[in-house]
Amino acid sequence: MASSLSLRLLMFLLPYFVMALGSQPMSKKPVPETTLEADELSFTYYEKTCPNMEAIVDRKVSKWIKEDYTLAASLIRLHFHDCAVRGCDASILLNHDGSERWAKASETLRGFELIDEIKQEMEKKCHKTVSCADILTAVARDATVKIGGPFWEVPYGRKDGRVSLAKEADLVPMGHENITYLIEFFQSRGLNLLDLVVLSGAHTIGRSTCGSIQQRLYNYTGNGKPDPTINTWYLNYLRRKCRWASEYVQLDAITPTKFDSMYYTNLERKMGLLSTDQLLYSDSRTGPIVSALASQPTLFYQQFAVSMVNLGNAQVLTGDEGEIRSNCNYVNA
Repeated sequence: MASSLSLRLLMFLLPYFVMALGSQPMSKKPVPETTLEADELSFTYYEKTCPNMEAIVDRKVSKWIKEDYTLAASLIRLHFHDCAVRGCDASILLNHDGSERWAKASETLRGFELIDEIKQEMEKKCHKTVSCADILTAVARDATVKIGGPFWEVPYGRKDGRVSLAKEADLVPMGHENITYLIEFFQSRGLNLLDLVVLSGAHTIGRSTCGSIQQRLYNYTGNGKPDPTINTWYLNYLRRKCRWASEYVQLDAITPTKFDSMYYTNLERKMGLLSTDQLLYSDSRTGPIVSALASQPTLFYQQFAVSMVNLGNAQVLTGDEGEIRSNCNYVNA
């Protein structure tokens, strides 16, 4: 790696890779539990109480993604929206007036039916044993693998939260925030600059509503002109694709169905779809990381697994802090 990165860039990134070491999830070999941020999570948590837990999740995720390939990106996004509010506690799944699920930021989330189907089978095989939070975390990992992304070991033992507020969900970044907001948002959840840039790389797959970028295309600063940071060819392409705000456009215009590092190459070419994507490259705090990941495809592949572990372990509920819901949509009576 050092031979193809400048010494200056390597020294800039080194502190972040040191912080990210703690697990090398590319291997099937379990990571020592002492390296986990959440001490009570365990790789053997369901070994005796529900040994088929991961097999059930894997089978269901395979079935659903085979029927709809685009669902994979939605499942990864659903996991992020859950963990970004109150930690990974399945609060995004609670279905009641005023819950995160009914927030404006959650309008385009998908995958709830799959989680329900997995939970129903889990209750038949292992009654009141597997939390919805653990199911959602495992689903995100398996969805990543099904589309060609990396595998990582998931530690389990998360409990489900009992609180879900729409006003908190609306704080989740939606693609128009500045980089300082993104950095502070991630840091408040125990994640660093490297995690921010790497997890943003999930935009290597999936799509966005055209309504999310209309302002960038036509009236970026209220002066009737497009965002000047958009590549001219890409701007014309997006205007053709997004004649209506209700239509969808791929987050990665070059390799939209392939899990790869093209997302970062696109940013270097001024082809980031959301303004938050493009700002990662232009900001001095995150730009060097974007360049490193663009030039080192394997680096992104490996680090995505590490950052997903970091996300899944952040601010979790364990022990008596939460519950194991019988139905992911509702708290227990």
